[in-house]
Amino acid sequence: MELLLKTIADRVEIEALRGEFTDAAMMRDRPRLASLFTPDGALRMPNIPAEFVGREQIRAGGEQLQSQWDFFVQTTHPGTIVLDGDTATGRAYLQEIARTRDGRQGLNYAIYHDRYQRTEEGWRFAERVYEVRYLDTTPLAGTAPGNRLERVAAALRANGFAAEILDDAAAARTRVRELIPAGASVFTGASETLRLSGIDEDINTGDRYDAIRPRVLAIDRATGADEIRRLTAGPDYVVNSVAAVTETGSLVLASGSGSQLPANAGGAAHALWVVGAQKVVPDLTAALRRVEEHALPLESARAQAVYGMPSAINRLLVLNAEPRPGRGTVLLLREDIGY
Repeated sequence: MELLLKTIADRVEIEALRGEFTDAAMMRDRPRLASLFTPDGALRMPNIPAEFVGREQIRAGGEQLQSQWDFFVQTTHPGTIVLDGDTATGRAYLQEIARTRDGRQGLNYAIYHDRYQRTEEGWRFAERVYEVRYLDTTPLAGTAPGNRLERVAAALRANGFAAEILDDAAAARTRVRELIPAGASVFTGASETLRLSGIDEDINTGDRYDAIRPRVLAIDRATGADEIRRLTAGPDYVVNSVAAVTETGSLVLASGSGSQLPANAGGAAHALWVVGAQKVVPDLTAALRRVEEHALPLESARAQAVYGMPSAINRLLVLNAEPRPGRGTVLLLREDIGY
């Protein structure tokens, strides 16, 4: 009886694992999807073609594929499970319908050929191999009811933020220049999005703006802490990115020191947030997971290289709404940028 109950429990947990995979794919929660694999697990899709080995490759590769979707729906049906102690094999059957941003589209039926491994975290995928059995590329008659960025923008506007959807970082760079008048005092947060887009350089070099960050960097930290605090807390404009934006219209920012959060929270008269498409998540739970599992490791690596010490999530700021309509503007990009 004990062996029978253990067998039933193992089968139920493996079936739940396969369901969790589909849910993470549908919710575009790639950190969660990657966590369902063993550290050296593999996701192989020869029909794509694509192959990812290890959790980081699975996360990054999945985000790259996901960025190409206009819409994607996956329905998974139970298949076989064959237990063998702490390992198992199995198959799951799926139907998918999708359209990519470059116009590719279709309906397919496929199989996941799986190997599972019992771990301290529970059952995990050791390998998933994706095999397409039927593919129909006939143009799809239906459409998605508004794409994801449009839904996010609508939710942000309902929460009092201004929201604009732009094609790429170059468009955001131009739009930031249009939105901030010459002579305004501007504080830029530490952001890879701003650095990679050129927005940081536009603001902090030259004489178009009263740029706060160069002034702060010139002040002695030991004797000028109060001056730094006053400068960064209440500029005319703060320009930053976020760690995540939810489909329900919330913004999530994380910081090690907290120095850039007051201006974002309400100290600055105006706020602009530039957000790459990959930062959209379903809800706050997924947002916090993205902060911890995705943004923090990357920021820690950067901080270690620049400052000789890792970063930490010592402060979290969640903006659920903007009580001063028009103060905060979110520029949502159709491309991935930053982390």
